[in-house]
Amino acid sequence: MKVRPQKGGAGPHIVILAGGTASRNLTIALIRQGAKVTRLVPAWDSGGSSRLIRETLHILPVGDIRQALMTIAYAEGHAGEVVRIFNARLSETGSSAELERELAFYSQGSHPVLQTMRQDIARAILRYLGIFIAAAGNGFDWRRGSIGNFILSGALLAEDGDINAAILAFRALCGISGNVWPVSKDNGLVLGAELKDGRCIEGQHLITAMNDADALIGIRTIGLGTAVANPKALSAIAAADAVIYGPGSFYTSVLAHLLVEGIAETIARSPAPKILIGNMLEDHETRGLTLDEMAMRLSQAGQGKPILTHVLAHEGAVPVARVVGASRFVTYRGTAMPGITVIARDFEDPWHRGQHDSGLVTSMILHLVHKGL
Repeated sequence: MKVRPQKGGAGPHIVILAGGTASRNLTIALIRQGAKVTRLVPAWDSGGSSRLIRETLHILPVGDIRQALMTIAYAEGHAGEVVRIFNARLSETGSSAELERELAFYSQGSHPVLQTMRQDIARAILRYLGIFIAAAGNGFDWRRGSIGNFILSGALLAEDGDINAAILAFRALCGISGNVWPVSKDNGLVLGAELKDGRCIEGQHLITAMNDADALIGIRTIGLGTAVANPKALSAIAAADAVIYGPGSFYTSVLAHLLVEGIAETIARSPAPKILIGNMLEDHETRGLTLDEMAMRLSQAGQGKPILTHVLAHEGAVPVARVVGASRFVTYRGTAMPGITVIARDFEDPWHRGQHDSGLVTSMILHLVHKGL
C-alpha cells in the first residue's frame, strides 16, 4: 500500500508508545512506507547500562531513547556509521585496564568508522563521549557498557540536563526527520507493580525479569508516582494521525505511559485512531493474560475517556495452543468491547515464528489512518 501524501508532502504522522526494541520492525516498515514516525519511550528504564549511568550521574535513562533514535536513523537511511558506533558495546569481561584501553579506542577517535564518518559528526561524538567519561570518573564499571548510551548521556550533560535539546542536537547532526521523546523529562522515576497476592516489585528491570512463580501470580496494578508529561510528547500526540500502543512489554513499556500526567487526556482529545497492537507472545509480565484483558486494562486507564479505538489481534489458523521456545502465544477470546473495533487475523510473520508481519501491520495502520482522513 502506498501512503497518500499529506500537507507539506509528508506522509501521515504516526506516534508509537512503546519501549526501545519491540517496535523496531514496525518503525522501520512505517518509515519506509512514507510515514513520519514519532517514538515516545519510557523514562523509567532501570536495567542494564542505563541503570548504572542513571545511578552514577543521576540523569534520565537514555537506553530506550538511543535504540529508538538508531532505529529511525537506520530506517531513513541516514548515518549508517553512527548507528554502528551507537550500537557498539564494550567487552563483558576483562580487567579495568583492558576495558579502559577498549574504551580509548573509541574516545580517542581510533575506531575506523569514526575516521570515515563526516568530521562534524565525529567531532561531536568524541566531545560527548569525553564529557561522559570525565563525569563517570574513576571506578565506573565499564563492562558491557553501551557506547551509544555513553555518547547520548554526554550530550545530555552538555545540554545542562535537557534531554530534548540533546536529542535535537543529535537529529540535526544526522539529518533525521523522525522524532524520539521520553514521555516524561522527570528524573528518578521508579515504576512499581503490585502482584495479585499484595506483594510489590519496585523497578522496571525487576518487573520485566519476574521469576516464574511471580509471573504465574500476575500483576494487579502498576504505579509510577508523580510524573509530568514531556511537552514534546504532548505536542506529538496532538499532531498525530494515529496513536499506536506497542508492541512491547505490556505493563512496563506500554500501559505505564498512561500513568504520566497529561498523556491519557491528550490522547483522548485526539480524533486520530488509537490502536493497540496485540503482542504475539506472552512474557513474564503477561503470563496467562489474554489480549482481551490487556485491551480492557488499557482502555480503563483512560478513566472513561476514549483512548483506545482499535485492537489488532493475532488469530492464528491452527486451533491449538502454540509455543515458541518457552513462550505461549497470547490468547484472544473475542470479548465484545463497546467503542473498540477488533481486527482479528493472522498477523504472524511467515518467515519468523512468533513475530509480527510488520508489513501487514503497517498496511493495516495506514488503512485505518486513511479511513479517518
